[in-house]
Amino acid sequence: MATDNIIEIRGLTSYYGHRRILKDIRFGIPRNGVTVIMGRSGCGKTTLLRHLIGLKRTLPLQLFVEGQDLGRFNEGAMKRYRRRIGVLFQSGALFNSMTLSENIAVPLSVHTRLAEETIRIMALIKLHLVGLSGFGDYMPSQLSGGMRKRAGLARAMAMDPEILFVDEPSSGLDPITAAGLDRLLVELKDTLGMTIIVVTHELESAFLIADQMAVLDDGRVLAAGSPEEIRGSRDPRVMQFLRREADEEETDTSRYLDSLLKAG
Repeated sequence: MATDNIIEIRGLTSYYGHRRILKDIRFGIPRNGVTVIMGRSGCGKTTLLRHLIGLKRTLPLQLFVEGQDLGRFNEGAMKRYRRRIGVLFQSGALFNSMTLSENIAVPLSVHTRLAEETIRIMALIKLHLVGLSGFGDYMPSQLSGGMRKRAGLARAMAMDPEILFVDEPSSGLDPITAAGLDRLLVELKDTLGMTIIVVTHELESAFLIADQMAVLDDGRVLAAGSPEEIRGSRDPRVMQFLRREADEEETDTSRYLDSLLKAG
């Protein structure tokens, strides 16, 4: 694994109420690469993402960004951190009452004092980067699912983030459109030198774009490393996930039939 990590996760534990979701998560996220966090539904991927983008409180000494303890960030430090990151949410999270250009302009209007014309031009540049030149005046409802994802990506990049977080980029997309979005993420990393963290359960997509991978299960990291290292893992749960094998269910048929007869 790379030693030049922009983010270090050191024993991250997380709860919802009394239920422990993340259990001593530990791995690093290298700078200027694509790190894929994957695992089955309910394994803790989304909770981990919420900690990484500062939407869920992190305790001190558990999560570091460029050596700074995110758990000790005050309100001002957290605002500065959020200006350095971009987030593409699973749904795209566009404002339906705004055009694409207006959507992309929102973070620029909120966080900068740029002139309106400058913001408009920057919005058009971001749309061009994601292959949506000429769609600035379109409403989100006029776009396909893939185009909405690209527009959401353009907005996530509005502030030229150092770190881009992407939640389930292939969700709801056909295979061809999903492959195009995967290719776009890799091109953005290579062209702009961004650090990209992708949360997904799509195996084909993950191995296509990843420089590093982390596999979660039941709130724990089962394996972390290069795609080759993950493919070579001998952990039974990792192997099961990669083979797309269902859990074996032990069903006592006789007891089930007896319960039905008694209920009748």
